[in-house]
Amino acid sequence: MSATAIIITLIVIINVIFAFRFVFDVIKHKEEIRKEPGNGFMLAISSTVIFFFSTFGVSDFAISSIFYRKTKLVTDKKLPGTLNTQCVIPVAVMALAFITVINVDILTLAVCIIAQIIGAYIGPRFVVKLSPTVIRRFIGAGLVIATFFILAGKFGLIPSGGTATGLTGSKLVIAAVCLFIYGALNNIGIGSYALTMVTVYALGLNPAIAFPIMMGAATFSVPIGSMQFIKYGEYSRKITLFTSTFGVIGVLVAVYLVKGLDVSMLQWIVAAILLYSGVSMLIAEFRKKEEHLQEATA
Repeated sequence: MSATAIIITLIVIINVIFAFRFVFDVIKHKEEIRKEPGNGFMLAISSTVIFFFSTFGVSDFAISSIFYRKTKLVTDKKLPGTLNTQCVIPVAVMALAFITVINVDILTLAVCIIAQIIGAYIGPRFVVKLSPTVIRRFIGAGLVIATFFILAGKFGLIPSGGTATGLTGSKLVIAAVCLFIYGALNNIGIGSYALTMVTVYALGLNPAIAFPIMMGAATFSVPIGSMQFIKYGEYSRKITLFTSTFGVIGVLVAVYLVKGLDVSMLQWIVAAILLYSGVSMLIAEFRKKEEHLQEATA
């Protein structure tokens, strides 16, 4: 069995384990799910759209953060867990698609995957202890960071990548450290796609390599972290149930029907939305802090 076949087999195994854990949790809490907010039709449409764009590298963490907070579908406390659990199955489908069609050095792919898994496993036990205020500030900062990378790429401020299909030596070590950090950041609602993409570009890899690395690392690390969120019950079961079904439809449409979609204009729109949302969230949090300080000194 080839190394690629082994990775694909492991992707299937770990995601099947997650699916069993999730289904068991859904059955156990089916009465609570009925009481969770969210119209079924709306969730079906939003899940399809979110993961359609996610397949092209537009962060589902960022889009979902905005949508769920505006529609009040998830509390800030449960938002990080929901962002992680909802994308497990759709991302697995993405990973299987990209790993089989894009040529990438197997050692580079394996190192990046392992590094992000470790980061994702360590992260949740700290995230569930964070206050909603801290989580909101992290997410706000994450939205601004994602905007920076989108705009930096549009204006040519970051490297456009090279032609290499793999890394060795110090560059491989740098990639491993970065992916470890990104795995941990996933657990506080900061998506790793934009960060992974700019890392791949900066290290001289072919830009296309970002996709199997992003999806491959995420499809191992996110289930690991998500099972921790399921254990603590800190996620929306209803949203995850819908995205696990309709999110996959969005991925399949993107992968197999519209591979040549020009997302240039979309990137400008997304950048504007992310910047507005991230900055407004951070401003709101700092205003609350100032109000609390004024009340304390009054």
